[in-house]
Amino acid sequence: MGKDKTVTEGQFCLILQNSFSTSTSAYMRKKIGFWLATILLSTVPSFAQPVFEISFSKTLSPEPLDGRIILMLTKDNTSEPKSQVRWGLSAIPIFGKNAETWRPNQPQVIDHTIFGYPYESLKDLPAGEYYVQAALNRYETFNLKTGHQVKLPRSWDAGQNWRKEPGNLFSKPQKVRIDPTKKQIIGLNLTEINPEITPPKDTPYIRHIKIQSKLLTEFWGRPMYLGAHVLVPEGFDAHPEARYPLMLFHGHFPASFGGFRTSAPDPNLICSYSERFRLDCYNRIEQQEAYNFYQKWISKDFPRYLVVEIQHANPYYDDSYAVNSANLGPYGDAIMTELLPAIEQKFRGIGEGWARFTYGGSTGGWEALAAQVFYPEAFNGAFAACPDPVDFRAYTLVNLYEDKNAYTWHGPHREIEKPGYRNYLGEVTATVRDQNHYELVLGDKSRSGDQWDIWEAVYSPQGSDGYPKRIFDKRTGKINAEVAAYWRENYDLRHIMERDWTKLGPKLQGKIHLYCGDMDNYYLNNAVYLMEDFLRNRTQNPKSDAVIAYGDRAEHCWNGDPENPNAISRLRYNWQYLPMILKRIEDSAPSGADVRSWRY
Repeated sequence: MGKDKTVTEGQFCLILQNSFSTSTSAYMRKKIGFWLATILLSTVPSFAQPVFEISFSKTLSPEPLDGRIILMLTKDNTSEPKSQVRWGLSAIPIFGKNAETWRPNQPQVIDHTIFGYPYESLKDLPAGEYYVQAALNRYETFNLKTGHQVKLPRSWDAGQNWRKEPGNLFSKPQKVRIDPTKKQIIGLNLTEINPEITPPKDTPYIRHIKIQSKLLTEFWGRPMYLGAHVLVPEGFDAHPEARYPLMLFHGHFPASFGGFRTSAPDPNLICSYSERFRLDCYNRIEQQEAYNFYQKWISKDFPRYLVVEIQHANPYYDDSYAVNSANLGPYGDAIMTELLPAIEQKFRGIGEGWARFTYGGSTGGWEALAAQVFYPEAFNGAFAACPDPVDFRAYTLVNLYEDKNAYTWHGPHREIEKPGYRNYLGEVTATVRDQNHYELVLGDKSRSGDQWDIWEAVYSPQGSDGYPKRIFDKRTGKINAEVAAYWRENYDLRHIMERDWTKLGPKLQGKIHLYCGDMDNYYLNNAVYLMEDFLRNRTQNPKSDAVIAYGDRAEHCWNGDPENPNAISRLRYNWQYLPMILKRIEDSAPSGADVRSWRY
């Protein structure tokens, strides 16, 4: 590379002026020269900008790699940049690009042409000192049953968390000074690799199960597994004659069973502050609640039942949404016909619909309701807290059927950005565009492993390239009405129930429980209002008899406890609904059902 030369606008103009005929007036030559210089300077590439060259050595991988390269920059050196990656007001600059057949010692370049968030280009980055880090979220090739070949994250042992997934590569953070007006080449070498994750071991109360799914293996073209963490009752081994009701706790990927602790809180625990709940020593509160649950669990008069948290992480996300999907495969059927029977056989579940219940919050809330709707006789009740949008007319603040754009509301003379996140006072710290542009940096083709992309991966039809069809353009927000219509018929839970109530109603009556804070951070209460209108006002023969409640000024994820804040009630899912569950069993268990062996 030669010596860097900078031509000023004035010098450029003189060169142009000298090329004009001397017959042209001095005034006209000057005007035309400046005009041409302005045009040309705006169209030629700007070389006076930072460029990052990222590479890895043969010692990490002698073979070429595929994946998503992520460049991260922060001014905060209290933790690695990768742990600071998020959307919202506290977002740090990130930039992302795909790498295909990336060979060792072959630099990949991130420059001003690469899309970023919250700055769309490196040329927009303010000058200053930054701590920088690069990562490779590794992909591998899947040959799908549909005949398509797709490249997706190769590991989801950490719940599709690219920061922790085994085999992903990282550079060590380094401090650099960046000036976007100057030419810089900054080299980053990926030298670190995430280790394998050790599976949790069985304990007297928490057991684990993992099975290979025939249905999912056939869809993905490689061995695919489902797992679960099972909390077994007190006296499980001493009462081999007992068979138990099963509570399926839906939610995000669980590394192990959480919220259960057989020892008192650690007296030497260093307090940590919860930014989410604005509480000091929240880690101590969590330990105390987990220990309180253990004491309830072993008490003499506490009912005995199984609590199950399933592991269904996949190449797109930390869970599958527990339904069949054109892009993820038949996870709903695999869970219901392969995993649950295996759990009930191994851990002596009763194995009948009257003795199964499901609950969860947020993603888990949607999954609990969807499982009840799509498999109406397999469960005797669903408790859905702050569920992901259950009516796509309120897909957060987007009406997928009437809006033209997911990011903005349009008036005759202006447009306004749609909020994506608020607190209980209504203060907005992120827009829908923010959240989606953040995801677009982490991965294209619905591969970010984040929230909006998994909705798209689960609900959308498969595209001609084998990846999910976009519900809206990720850059502009323009909604695809054809894809929205597909969503409506297959995954809009309110629409499906209303459309099929004649068939579903008798199987769902008295089983649906919905809870949401009226200041949910993600505006999920709006869809619950629409669902409430149907369930309470427009169900006939039979009436739904649904239970629906709202928490006053409660944020995400209020789960129906009128006496305690979210910070406490979220730690009590596994016993909070028990009185209603026992009443339901008492009222609906068939004649001759086993309602006694588990009440020792």
